[in-house]
Amino acid sequence: MPYALENALYQWREGQRRITEIDEPARADLDLAADRVVEELRRRLGSAFQLDELADLYGAGTDWATGLAGRHATSGEASVVVDAAFYRYAREALNFGGGRAI
Repeated sequence: MPYALENALYQWREGQRRITEIDEPARADLDLAADRVVEELRRRLGSAFQLDELADLYGAGTDWATGLAGRHATSGEASVVVDAAFYRYAREALNFGGGRAI
């Protein structure tokens, strides 16, 4: 079953918001962790993708992303990093505009 796109966008946006609320220097570590996950997302989906594809990947499981994030963040922060990374990558989707699917 496809992962609900609106739910995914909300979760991802919240992850990004939570990272921006963290003070430096901890935020820099979380940004680095999110960047690593974004790089892997780019390898998995490429540069031309739709939000539904990204949501389906998220719904299929993010253990691989949590593992990557955990190398740069504490285990409690890893899920926040993963959500933020998915949000950052979602902004590159062909059908993303104004913070939502178009």
